[in-house]
Amino acid sequence: MSETTVMLVEDHRLVREALRDTLAREADIRVVAEAGDAATALALAREWVPDVIVLDIGLPDVNGIETAARLRDARLSTRIIALSAYSDKRFVTEMLRAGAAAYVTKSAAGTDLVAAIRAVAAGHGYFSPEVSAALVDEVRDTAAGDLRAPQRLGRREREVLRMVAEGRRSAEIAEQMHISVATVEVHRRNIMRKLDLHTVAELTRYAIREGMSSL
Repeated sequence: MSETTVMLVEDHRLVREALRDTLAREADIRVVAEAGDAATALALAREWVPDVIVLDIGLPDVNGIETAARLRDARLSTRIIALSAYSDKRFVTEMLRAGAAAYVTKSAAGTDLVAAIRAVAAGHGYFSPEVSAALVDEVRDTAAGDLRAPQRLGRREREVLRMVAEGRRSAEIAEQMHISVATVEVHRRNIMRKLDLHTVAELTRYAIREGMSSL
């Protein structure tokens, strides 16, 4: 059985010792380095290039998300397991974007960490059950949002919307864009239909929210 080398990055010494003791019982896993902050972790990662880094999100100097991104940018062969007290989908998705291959909650580390290390060492991902549930919710919410998402506006429609939001009348818009008033009204109706908005006030709020208006 091949050995997997691991570095632990956790700022709480007692937690780090508990993780080390858990891994010490596994014949195929060897902890080669430990760090309590991001700066030390980055230096040791370059020195040891462990197979797996178990990375706490809540580090005292640079958070684990940024640390993961720096490790990714260093182009090491190391795989990252995010370790956190939280299963909030925002933390999960941010860590995945930063390059983590797995996400384990501290409450489940005793049972999940060994499995996560073996999984990522083999090139797979791994998530604690409560993290998997958060990801399912994220996918469901995103899919529902896509179904509700308005149709994309064209360049001319966005221009008309911007001027409507700034209080311009149709005649002013027509003059500015060198089109007829009737064409402006067609654009306005199409914008309302695509965005499922029904009043100028709603259009104005939308334009401000999307950064299309200086109001």
